[in-house]
Amino acid sequence: DMNPCERLANAIILRAVDDYRDALKRLRCFPHDRDSRHTKAEVERFFCSGRFSTLTSLDPEMLTKKLTSEVSV
Repeated sequence: DMNPCERLANAIILRAVDDYRDALKRLRCFPHDRDSRHTKAEVERFFCSGRFSTLTSLDPEMLTKKLTSEVSV
């Protein structure tokens, strides 16, 4: 059973993952979409930030590679 802080941390990470996936999918169809490019870059910065490493022990490089490969299929 997770405590409220763990649930919040997981929700933040899942939201970032969803935003990243959505941006990648949109960029696949519309490679010059400014909003999606901005979202992608913003989430990548978050994944490489100290805030992200405080919330989780996930490897940000592995995470972005996995998400990119999911969307590329």
